This record gives sequence, structure tokens and C-alpha cells, in this order.
Amino acid sequence: MYTPKHYSNHNLDEIKEFVTQNSFGILINIVDNKPWGTHIPLELETDNEGNHLLVGHIAKANPQWKHFKENTEVLCIFNGPHAYVSSSWYKEEEVPTWNYIAVHMYGTLTVLDEEETMASMHRLVDKYEKASKKPLSLKNLSPKTLRQIKGVVGFKINVTDIQATYKLSQTRKDDHDTIISELEERTDSGSNSIAEHMKHKKP
Repeated sequence: MYTPKHYSNHNLDEIKEFVTQNSFGILINIVDNKPWGTHIPLELETDNEGNHLLVGHIAKANPQWKHFKENTEVLCIFNGPHAYVSSSWYKEEEVPTWNYIAVHMYGTLTVLDEEETMASMHRLVDKYEKASKKPLSLKNLSPKTLRQIKGVVGFKINVTDIQATYKLSQTRKDDHDTIISELEERTDSGSNSIAEHMKHKKP
């Protein structure tokens, strides 16, 4: 991912928190000589050796999994908030731009067996059911319902490279406060979220 040095983020703890909060990502590999992407939850985990892993699953009906090869590199993309930035907010003439946060993780993929896949789905459901009024647990579902596990392919990705772009007007010191103020006046969540992130990334 092309990232000018002033927008590159190397704070691993901050990046991990971002991926945890924005875990619905895109898994990309090569299928029949073309890039193929699937939008799925990709959960960031750590193994016993301290290695970072991404764990997920896709439907067997999706041909992407047939091209999962051991030690083949895949790309996972995580998108965060983004917002259009009008150059009318600047003190000097300039072109408009876009502020955004994105993380790319590269790694090698390994297919999980059925038991490992089920365990990962338990962790996934437990994580997101916490906020439910009546939290559901896979432990309470019937064997007939859980047989759907046979229709998916679970996998883990050993993360080998992390690239993070936090483009938050770091190069516009004199315009920073005005940009934040203008973004806060908008009603869309992306603009409001970018404004909040900018407050913590003062140039």
C-alpha cells in the first residue's frame, strides 16, 4: 500500500485496536490468475508464541478457498472511517483531498480442520453476542443447525507484514483545527469519526 511517511502509523497497539474494532475486512488472493476478494469478519488473535493471526471462514460455495495453498501470501484489507476534505477550509489555495484510515495485513494462510473451525466460530459469536439483549451461544444450538459448519472452510493467516495509513491532515498544521471544526458540523459518522481521530493526531 502506498503510504507517504507522514501518514504511516507504526504504533502496533493502536493498529491492533483498530483492526479489532474494524474486523469486517476483505480477504484477497489469486483465483484463475485474477485477484479475488471476499468481505468477511477476520478476527485478530495471538498464538502461544506471540505471533499475530487472522482467523476466519468462508462458504465452500465460494471458489476462493479452492485456491488456498500452503505458504501462499494473501492480503487482508481493513477500512476505517473516511471523509472528504474541502480545500475551502484551508488558509491557502490547494486542491481538495480525502482523509481516511486503512490497514493492510499480509500473511500465509493455513486451512483449519472442522474442530478448529468450530472453535473459531464459538469465539466469533461469543465476541459479538456480548452486546445483545439476549446473548446467543452456539453451545445452545441443535446438532442439526450446527451441521452447517460442514458448509464452510475455516482458516488462519500468520501475519507477516502490517501496513497502516492514517491520513489525517498531518501536513496541514495551520488548517488542522478548522478542518476538525468543519468535519464536526457534518452529520455523517465518517466525518465525525475522522474529526475525533484528528484530535489525537495533532501535527
